Amino acid sequence: MSSLPTGVERRSFDGRERLATRGETVYGEPTDGEWRLWDAGRSKLGAMLELDVETGLSGGDSVLYLGAASGTTVSHVADFSGPTYAVEFAPRPVRDLVGVTEDRDNLFPLLKDARKPETYAHVVELDLDVLVQDVATRGQADVAVRNRQFLADDGRLLMAVKARSEDVTSDPDAVFDGVVERLEDAYEVLETARLDQFHSDHLGVVARPR
Repeated sequence: MSSLPTGVERRSFDGRERLATRGETVYGEPTDGEWRLWDAGRSKLGAMLELDVETGLSGGDSVLYLGAASGTTVSHVADFSGPTYAVEFAPRPVRDLVGVTEDRDNLFPLLKDARKPETYAHVVELDLDVLVQDVATRGQADVAVRNRQFLADDGRLLMAVKARSEDVTSDPDAVFDGVVERLEDAYEVLETARLDQFHSDHLGVVARPR
């Protein structure tokens, strides 16, 4: 079983051991005292941890999160991380994301396009520990390659690849192979895992910069 980062624990909810972080609730998730359920069915990164993928997260990491949406997963990440930059392109989810930041001083929302890192390079610090990516767009590997500039040389890319966003007509396995091949221009891929138990036609990827 892979190690969980400091600040993430398995706690009992409805008689089952499930992931939890300590923080204010965001999406109506059950709580156990200060701890709140991290629902792997609503979070690709949570699914990676539930499936024992070795993410390299340690707790207290500095994070750039691409595809933050309304803040479900990034709120959990901010619960156990250091400075966490949350990039989201769509204005409506960002309004919810801003609400999530009210209880998390280390979470910084950015209404930006992850495909254009030059538009937020003046805000996001360099040499970050972790790049988390969950963007539903064609060219997901290109996004990761463009944002590699923010990662420390010993940092980690934790990426959820959505096959249908990349190419709705192709076999998911072929899509995943193509994305991983493109990633290898800038990263060494350490581990991949299908997330279908929680998210159909998704691949989890752990990589480090070349």
